[in-house]
Amino acid sequence: MAVYTDIRDDQLRDYLQLYDLGGLHSLKGIAEGVENSNFMLATDAGQFILTLYEKRVNPADLPFFLGLMDYLAARGINCPRPVAMRSGEMLGTLAHKPAAIVTWLDGVSVRRPTAGHCRQVGEVLAKMHLAAADFPVHRTNALTLENWRPLAMRSAERAHEVEPGLAQLIATELDFLEANWPATLPRGVIHADLFRDNVFFLKDKLSGVIDFYFACNDIIAYDLSICLNAWCFEHNWEFNVTKARALLQGYSAIRPLGAAEYAALPVLARGSAMRFLLTRLYDWLNVPPGALVVPHDPREYLAKLRFHQGIREASAYGLDYHPPEAA
Repeated sequence: MAVYTDIRDDQLRDYLQLYDLGGLHSLKGIAEGVENSNFMLATDAGQFILTLYEKRVNPADLPFFLGLMDYLAARGINCPRPVAMRSGEMLGTLAHKPAAIVTWLDGVSVRRPTAGHCRQVGEVLAKMHLAAADFPVHRTNALTLENWRPLAMRSAERAHEVEPGLAQLIATELDFLEANWPATLPRGVIHADLFRDNVFFLKDKLSGVIDFYFACNDIIAYDLSICLNAWCFEHNWEFNVTKARALLQGYSAIRPLGAAEYAALPVLARGSAMRFLLTRLYDWLNVPPGALVVPHDPREYLAKLRFHQGIREASAYGLDYHPPEAA
């Protein structure tokens, strides 16, 4: 989340006339994140999140994102639910940008998650995968294997500003990933961005999941590898096997991994580390002027990539494989 676009008072008041939310109380920008302009909105009807979708988001994808949140919320996943206008539409236009209002979730994100937090993240990720199994809309992942090399080329000339030789390291790793990426694993709807700031807790109990604006159809276990990278490394970028074991146990208790999914975890983790290294590298080198956003350090995901390059067996993540019991 971030703030790239300012909203005038008259624009906001006119926009709210499209909803049955009563009068405006307040609007406050949210500075975290890197993708859209987000605001805490308070009206007579309560608290909400107002989002303006910025240029990286394809407007054609917004019905998928909003529809998925509505679909998951109806199936017991505690996530923001889009608020419909009087017309029934969930998507509007504000300050010349596509815009939506979604329900507020109570809770806070955790900066230093415990193994208990990680287990709950694994559980909710598996529940989302199962709940979304019949979601009828499809969205291709715009940041998957085939997109990584073109993205790397956009930063290649300046990658040395982050670390000498980084462009060559990325090119070599992409050669490996393109040669070894699994092609036959189960696929479905994935969140694709389940980072710490996208999961809320109340008194150490998971209370909700937010930010579905990277959700797409892809390898299901790839989503789990994203969480390994996001939740199971410490602030010094060192891997915590206890947290990884808890995350994988939580996930497997709800949706047991197949043997091929389990075996592919090391290469999937390398791929998810590469994906976030590349986007963070680009954002680090291309912060929009005047944006109220602090870009993430790409060296974090470079360190994670190097860790996974040394992993040969999925058991190194702390969980021995046990085949699912026959139904």
